[in-house]
Amino acid sequence: MRNIKLIIAFDGTGYFGWQRQKSELTIQGIIEDAIAKMTCAPVTLHGAGRTDTGVHAEGMVANFTTDSSISITGFQHGLNSILPDSVRIMSVVEADRNFHARFSAKGKEYEYHFAAMEILSPLERLYVVRVAPAIDLKAMRECLALLAGEHDFSSFEATGSRDLSVTGGRGAIRTISHAELVELTGKPGRFKVVLAGDGFLRHMVRNIVGTLFEVGKGRISPTDFQEIMTAKNRARAGATAPANGLLLKKVFY
Repeated sequence: MRNIKLIIAFDGTGYFGWQRQKSELTIQGIIEDAIAKMTCAPVTLHGAGRTDTGVHAEGMVANFTTDSSISITGFQHGLNSILPDSVRIMSVVEADRNFHARFSAKGKEYEYHFAAMEILSPLERLYVVRVAPAIDLKAMRECLALLAGEHDFSSFEATGSRDLSVTGGRGAIRTISHAELVELTGKPGRFKVVLAGDGFLRHMVRNIVGTLFEVGKGRISPTDFQEIMTAKNRARAGATAPANGLLLKKVFY
């Protein structure tokens, strides 16, 4: 039995997230169907995580097992010929039989893209979230610095985000290795929040960004932000930021 590892990029617009659903269009569902069409056998595709409706990915990792003799190149070309243009298989390799896209992962990196301007081009609306131009970037950066290291992120988790079979019973404790607010080169007013860590709770990145937006508007101070972190209470934090600004950049192994 072969174990095939995929690196997948997708535009999440119009999809109901990653996980297969009976009556909705999902990324996992269409890729599984494409693999089954090529191999003439049902298949289960294991993803590194479950992205939500409207979230995008540049480096989603997934794997599946198969008895098929189709070559690595054949899988990549064949799947890309079947899949819609919004989903591309960027890489295909034969992995060790013990490799699992989710359970073998050591961490992930996300980017959240936003524009601080009065008017956002409609051509960017599916991938960038607009905020008011008068936003306090310095205060937002102060708050991002507070995220580094190991913390209990209960204040930024969505209900039902903990999976003890994966987290090993560590609850909402995660370690953030990198947290940064970057202005995009050559794109005035465009920014991205970069967060990398050993794992993320459901909606954690979007809840952090939503709270950072409140900081940028002056409604929450960096001191308040630190108190929100230690409160371990979702009700204290800001609203969940829109899904379309979020990009799964890469998965670490």
